[in-house]
Amino acid sequence: MKQEFHKLLAGALALYALTPGWALGKPVTDCPLRDAPFSAESPLIDILLNPQAKAILEKTSGRSFDKGPAAFVGTKPPTFAAILTLRSAAMFTGLKPEALPDLDAELRRVPVTQADKIARCERYDNDVPKFAPGIGKPRILLFEKINGFRDSPSVDAAHAAFIAMGQRNGWSVATTDKGGAINARTLKQFDVVVWNNISGDVLTLSQRKAFQKYIDGGGGFFAVHGSAGDPAYFWDWYADRLIGARFLAHPMAPQFQEARIVTDKAHLIAAGLPMEWKMTDEWYSFKTNPRSVGAKVILTLDESSYSPVGPRGADLKMGDHPLAWTNCVGKGRMFYSAIGHLPETYIQPQHLAMLEAAMRWVALDRKACAGNP
Repeated sequence: MKQEFHKLLAGALALYALTPGWALGKPVTDCPLRDAPFSAESPLIDILLNPQAKAILEKTSGRSFDKGPAAFVGTKPPTFAAILTLRSAAMFTGLKPEALPDLDAELRRVPVTQADKIARCERYDNDVPKFAPGIGKPRILLFEKINGFRDSPSVDAAHAAFIAMGQRNGWSVATTDKGGAINARTLKQFDVVVWNNISGDVLTLSQRKAFQKYIDGGGGFFAVHGSAGDPAYFWDWYADRLIGARFLAHPMAPQFQEARIVTDKAHLIAAGLPMEWKMTDEWYSFKTNPRSVGAKVILTLDESSYSPVGPRGADLKMGDHPLAWTNCVGKGRMFYSAIGHLPETYIQPQHLAMLEAAMRWVALDRKACAGNP
């Protein structure tokens, strides 16, 4: 299986040369939280970008953030600091819960300067890709802008799988890592937008508006694994309505485990899948259940088949544990699979069969949600 995966990955990555050019856009001025006061709810990256706010944090925590790994405390994306608020980062920063109220109050007194606003917006972009007309149908936009945690092996494996999927079926697949692609004119060219393990807030306010309008008007959204795996979100519509669930945690002892997956055969996408199977991956648990927003669950995880114990011994059991689901969002169709941290999952037969069937539903079945208000 590993030899097959590496062969597929090498061939698909060679297609990066087909990624289009792009037009450099104007500097971003409408990034989310641009004007927000410093607080315990601020992204950690914004605290670290301001010398005064950073000094207050270091004094309170008794820890320097200058020598930490760039992947975690760096101020240039991708960085874990972009997906943690100061409150949610407390366990990593050494902050005691009782210190947060005073720290929050002190941070709120730090002025938000024009330099802060510029620094906060630098991780976004207005760069609009230029795509050549696609030959195949449907047209798929593989979106890969990541400001938060980037697990390159899983991103690259998913990229290879989607490119190969397009080749097998005669679909047109275009790729971009530019947030500027999310505009009304560009989105009209595509039947579905795939978020490949997207982590971190990546769209400006105008891009968010364009994307929400695209989905509500009948566009397709397809996402895998890390696209719903951030500890903190700064766009409620994305987490609570589009995905329909908020990430809680994943097991750590061990991180990767074999587990039993159960299929809901009533779902159209599940027609070619077995009733159950086993595979190894990093298993997400969620704070909320997507069924609460009307999602139709395709796969559930048997929590008795693995050890759902998270950081510091946290109990990650959900009872009813959705793993992959679809929903109607406005007139648009969404699909999400929490499977996909290990690269090998993207050539695992059952998972790959579900992804391909789900792509057909999201991209082609425009009647599925047409009557949804």
